[in-house]
Amino acid sequence: MQSSEAVLTQARAALAHVPYQGHHLHPEIQLRLSDGALILEGEVADIVDKTRAAAMVRRVDGVTSVIDHLRVADGGSPVGDGELRDAVCERLLNAIDFRNCKICARVKGQLESMREAVGERSGWIEVAASNGVVTLSGQVISLSHMRLAGVLAWWSRGCRCVVNELVVAPAETDRDDEITEALMLVLETDPFVDAGRVSARTENHVVTLEGYAATEYARKQIERDAWYVHGVENVVNHIALRN
Repeated sequence: MQSSEAVLTQARAALAHVPYQGHHLHPEIQLRLSDGALILEGEVADIVDKTRAAAMVRRVDGVTSVIDHLRVADGGSPVGDGELRDAVCERLLNAIDFRNCKICARVKGQLESMREAVGERSGWIEVAASNGVVTLSGQVISLSHMRLAGVLAWWSRGCRCVVNELVVAPAETDRDDEITEALMLVLETDPFVDAGRVSARTENHVVTLEGYAATEYARKQIERDAWYVHGVENVVNHIALRN
Protein backbone atom coordinates (compact mmCIF):
# COMPACT_ATOMS: atom_id res chain seq x y z
CA MET A 1 0.00 0.00 0.00
CA GLN A 2 1.39 3.38 -1.02
CA SER A 3 2.06 6.09 1.51
CA SER A 4 -0.09 9.23 1.46
CA GLU A 5 2.86 11.29 0.26
CA ALA A 6 3.48 8.87 -2.63
CA VAL A 7 -0.18 9.13 -3.70
CA LEU A 8 -0.06 12.94 -3.52
CA THR A 9 3.18 13.01 -5.53
CA GLN A 10 1.59 10.91 -8.28
CA ALA A 11 -1.54 13.08 -8.24
CA ARG A 12 0.50 16.26 -8.63
CA ALA A 13 2.36 14.69 -11.55
CA ALA A 14 -0.96 13.73 -13.15
CA LEU A 15 -2.29 17.27 -12.81
CA ALA A 16 0.80 18.62 -14.54
CA HIS A 17 -0.28 16.76 -17.70
CA VAL A 18 -3.82 18.10 -17.85
CA PRO A 19 -4.38 20.24 -20.99
CA TYR A 20 -5.77 23.28 -19.22
CA GLN A 21 -7.66 24.80 -22.16
CA GLY A 22 -4.38 25.70 -23.81
CA HIS A 23 -3.22 27.89 -20.93
CA HIS A 24 0.53 27.90 -20.45
CA LEU A 25 0.30 28.43 -16.70
CA HIS A 26 -1.23 25.63 -14.67
CA PRO A 27 -3.74 26.66 -11.99
CA GLU A 28 -2.86 26.48 -8.32
CA ILE A 29 -4.56 23.29 -7.15
CA GLN A 30 -4.18 22.10 -3.58
CA LEU A 31 -4.37 18.39 -2.83
CA ARG A 32 -4.98 16.52 0.40
CA LEU A 33 -5.94 12.97 1.32
CA SER A 34 -8.61 11.90 3.78
CA ASP A 35 -9.18 8.13 4.24
CA GLY A 36 -8.19 7.46 0.64
CA ALA A 37 -10.33 10.28 -0.75
CA LEU A 38 -8.36 12.89 -2.67
CA ILE A 39 -9.69 16.41 -2.10
CA LEU A 40 -9.08 19.04 -4.78
CA GLU A 41 -9.21 22.71 -3.80
CA GLY A 42 -8.27 25.91 -5.58
CA GLU A 43 -9.38 27.87 -8.63
CA VAL A 44 -9.41 26.98 -12.31
CA ALA A 45 -10.34 29.03 -15.36
CA ASP A 46 -13.17 26.93 -16.75
CA ILE A 47 -15.55 23.98 -16.19
CA VAL A 48 -13.44 22.03 -18.71
CA ASP A 49 -10.31 22.48 -16.58
CA LYS A 50 -12.24 21.49 -13.45
CA THR A 51 -13.62 18.31 -15.01
CA ARG A 52 -10.35 17.25 -16.62
CA ALA A 53 -8.36 17.75 -13.42
CA ALA A 54 -10.76 15.62 -11.36
CA ALA A 55 -10.86 12.91 -14.05
CA MET A 56 -7.07 12.74 -14.25
CA VAL A 57 -6.49 12.18 -10.53
CA ARG A 58 -9.21 9.50 -10.32
CA ARG A 59 -6.83 7.23 -12.22
CA VAL A 60 -4.01 7.56 -9.68
CA ASP A 61 -3.21 4.38 -7.75
CA GLY A 62 -4.24 4.66 -4.12
CA VAL A 63 -7.05 7.15 -4.76
CA THR A 64 -10.37 5.58 -3.75
CA SER A 65 -12.50 8.62 -4.57
CA VAL A 66 -12.17 12.27 -5.56
CA ILE A 67 -13.88 15.16 -3.80
CA ASP A 68 -13.83 18.02 -6.30
CA HIS A 69 -14.01 21.39 -4.54
CA LEU A 70 -12.31 23.29 -7.36
CA ARG A 71 -13.98 26.59 -8.18
CA VAL A 72 -14.29 28.20 -11.58
CA ALA A 73 -12.98 31.79 -11.76
CA ASP A 74 -15.76 34.34 -11.22
CA GLY A 75 -14.85 36.42 -14.26
CA GLY A 76 -14.60 39.62 -12.27
CA SER A 77 -18.35 39.95 -11.60
CA PRO A 78 -19.08 38.15 -8.32
CA VAL A 79 -22.69 37.47 -7.35
CA GLY A 80 -24.02 37.53 -3.79
CA ASP A 81 -25.04 34.29 -2.11
CA GLY A 82 -28.71 35.29 -1.94
CA GLU A 83 -28.86 36.27 -5.60
CA LEU A 84 -27.18 33.03 -6.67
CA ARG A 85 -29.40 30.87 -4.45
CA ASP A 86 -32.54 32.61 -5.75
CA ALA A 87 -31.40 32.18 -9.35
CA VAL A 88 -30.92 28.43 -8.90
CA CYS A 89 -34.31 28.11 -7.19
CA GLU A 90 -35.94 30.05 -10.04
CA ARG A 91 -34.47 27.69 -12.64
CA LEU A 92 -35.68 24.65 -10.71
CA LEU A 93 -39.14 26.16 -10.25
CA ASN A 94 -39.42 26.87 -13.99
CA ALA A 95 -38.06 23.51 -15.21
CA ILE A 96 -40.85 21.26 -16.42
CA ASP A 97 -39.03 18.16 -15.15
CA PHE A 98 -39.24 19.46 -11.57
CA ARG A 99 -42.80 20.80 -11.80
CA ASN A 100 -44.03 18.45 -9.02
CA CYS A 101 -40.88 18.63 -6.89
CA LYS A 102 -40.69 20.48 -3.58
CA ILE A 103 -38.12 23.29 -3.79
CA CYS A 104 -36.55 24.75 -0.64
CA ALA A 105 -33.94 27.43 -0.01
CA ARG A 106 -31.47 27.47 2.87
CA VAL A 107 -31.51 31.10 4.05
CA LYS A 108 -29.31 32.10 7.01
CA GLY A 109 -29.48 28.59 8.38
CA GLN A 110 -33.27 28.36 8.04
CA LEU A 111 -35.15 26.30 5.48
CA GLU A 112 -37.70 28.23 3.40
CA SER A 113 -40.17 26.39 1.17
CA MET A 114 -40.49 27.88 -2.31
CA ARG A 115 -43.04 25.29 -3.49
CA GLU A 116 -44.59 22.17 -1.99
CA ALA A 117 -44.42 18.78 -3.72
CA VAL A 118 -47.29 17.38 -5.78
CA GLY A 119 -47.64 13.62 -5.29
CA GLU A 120 -45.82 11.14 -3.09
CA ARG A 121 -42.87 10.38 -5.42
CA SER A 122 -42.13 13.92 -6.55
CA GLY A 123 -39.03 14.40 -4.37
CA TRP A 124 -37.56 17.56 -2.89
CA ILE A 125 -34.51 19.75 -3.47
CA GLU A 126 -32.81 22.07 -1.00
CA VAL A 127 -30.62 24.85 -2.42
CA ALA A 128 -27.85 26.58 -0.49
CA ALA A 129 -25.16 28.98 -1.74
CA SER A 130 -21.93 30.18 -0.17
CA ASN A 131 -19.12 32.09 -1.87
CA GLY A 132 -20.21 30.96 -5.32
CA VAL A 133 -20.62 27.30 -4.32
CA VAL A 134 -24.11 25.87 -4.77
CA THR A 135 -25.01 22.84 -2.66
CA LEU A 136 -27.98 20.71 -3.73
CA SER A 137 -29.39 18.21 -1.25
CA GLY A 138 -32.59 16.20 -1.08
CA GLN A 139 -34.15 13.38 -3.07
CA VAL A 140 -35.12 13.05 -6.74
CA ILE A 141 -36.72 10.30 -8.78
CA SER A 142 -33.93 9.51 -11.26
CA LEU A 143 -30.27 9.93 -12.10
CA SER A 144 -31.28 12.16 -15.00
CA HIS A 145 -33.11 14.48 -12.60
CA MET A 146 -30.07 14.56 -10.31
CA ARG A 147 -27.83 15.52 -13.22
CA LEU A 148 -30.27 18.05 -14.67
CA ALA A 149 -30.55 19.83 -11.32
CA GLY A 150 -26.77 20.14 -11.22
CA VAL A 151 -26.60 21.64 -14.70
CA LEU A 152 -29.37 24.13 -13.89
CA ALA A 153 -27.27 25.28 -10.94
CA TRP A 154 -24.21 25.64 -13.19
CA TRP A 155 -26.23 27.75 -15.63
CA SER A 156 -26.98 30.29 -12.90
CA ARG A 157 -24.86 33.43 -13.07
CA GLY A 158 -22.20 33.53 -10.37
CA CYS A 159 -22.05 29.77 -9.83
CA ARG A 160 -18.43 28.66 -9.40
CA CYS A 161 -18.92 25.11 -8.11
CA VAL A 162 -21.80 22.68 -7.61
CA VAL A 163 -21.81 20.18 -4.76
CA ASN A 164 -24.52 17.74 -5.83
CA GLU A 165 -25.65 15.68 -2.85
CA LEU A 166 -29.03 14.69 -4.29
CA VAL A 167 -30.07 11.10 -3.56
CA VAL A 168 -31.96 9.05 -6.15
CA ALA A 169 -34.88 7.00 -4.82
CA PRO A 170 -35.47 4.29 -5.71
CA ALA A 171 -31.76 3.77 -6.34
CA GLU A 172 -30.58 3.27 -9.93
CA THR A 173 -27.45 1.69 -11.35
CA ASP A 174 -25.36 4.35 -13.06
CA ARG A 175 -24.13 3.51 -16.56
CA ASP A 176 -22.85 5.31 -19.63
CA ASP A 177 -26.30 5.36 -21.19
CA GLU A 178 -27.64 7.10 -18.09
CA ILE A 179 -25.16 9.93 -18.77
CA THR A 180 -26.32 10.11 -22.40
CA GLU A 181 -29.97 10.20 -21.34
CA ALA A 182 -29.30 13.01 -18.89
CA LEU A 183 -27.33 15.01 -21.44
CA MET A 184 -30.16 14.82 -23.98
CA LEU A 185 -32.55 16.02 -21.25
CA VAL A 186 -30.20 18.94 -20.54
CA LEU A 187 -30.01 19.85 -24.25
CA GLU A 188 -33.81 19.73 -24.53
CA THR A 189 -33.97 22.14 -21.58
CA ASP A 190 -31.39 24.57 -23.00
CA PRO A 191 -33.23 27.28 -24.98
CA PHE A 192 -30.05 28.18 -26.89
CA VAL A 193 -29.63 24.83 -28.67
CA ASP A 194 -31.73 22.66 -30.99
CA ALA A 195 -31.55 19.24 -29.33
CA GLY A 196 -33.38 17.65 -32.25
CA ARG A 197 -30.31 18.10 -34.47
CA VAL A 198 -27.88 16.56 -31.99
CA SER A 199 -27.05 12.99 -31.01
CA ALA A 200 -24.72 11.80 -28.26
CA ARG A 201 -23.15 8.58 -27.06
CA THR A 202 -21.09 7.87 -23.96
CA GLU A 203 -18.36 5.30 -23.50
CA ASN A 204 -16.31 5.05 -20.31
CA HIS A 205 -17.56 8.51 -19.25
CA VAL A 206 -16.43 10.08 -22.56
CA VAL A 207 -19.22 11.81 -24.47
CA THR A 208 -19.11 12.05 -28.26
CA LEU A 209 -21.38 14.67 -29.82
CA GLU A 210 -22.60 14.48 -33.41
CA GLY A 211 -25.10 16.36 -35.53
CA TYR A 212 -25.49 19.96 -36.61
CA ALA A 213 -25.72 23.46 -35.12
CA ALA A 214 -26.72 26.69 -36.82
CA THR A 215 -24.00 28.83 -35.23
CA GLU A 216 -20.59 28.44 -33.64
CA TYR A 217 -22.09 29.74 -30.39
CA ALA A 218 -24.68 26.94 -30.39
CA ARG A 219 -22.01 24.37 -31.23
CA LYS A 220 -19.89 25.48 -28.27
CA GLN A 221 -22.93 25.71 -25.98
CA ILE A 222 -23.83 22.07 -26.67
CA GLU A 223 -20.30 21.00 -25.74
CA ARG A 224 -20.32 23.15 -22.61
CA ASP A 225 -23.61 21.58 -21.54
CA ALA A 226 -21.98 18.17 -21.82
CA TRP A 227 -19.06 19.23 -19.61
CA TYR A 228 -21.52 20.32 -16.93
CA VAL A 229 -23.16 16.87 -16.68
CA HIS A 230 -22.14 14.93 -13.57
CA GLY A 231 -20.06 11.86 -14.46
CA VAL A 232 -18.66 13.17 -17.75
CA GLU A 233 -14.86 13.03 -17.91
CA ASN A 234 -14.21 14.14 -21.49
CA VAL A 235 -16.14 15.49 -24.47
CA VAL A 236 -15.46 14.93 -28.17
CA ASN A 237 -17.31 17.48 -30.30
CA HIS A 238 -18.04 16.34 -33.87
CA ILE A 239 -20.94 18.74 -34.39
CA ALA A 240 -20.83 20.48 -37.77
CA LEU A 241 -22.17 23.92 -38.69
CA ARG A 242 -25.24 23.90 -40.90
CA ASN A 243 -28.22 26.26 -41.11
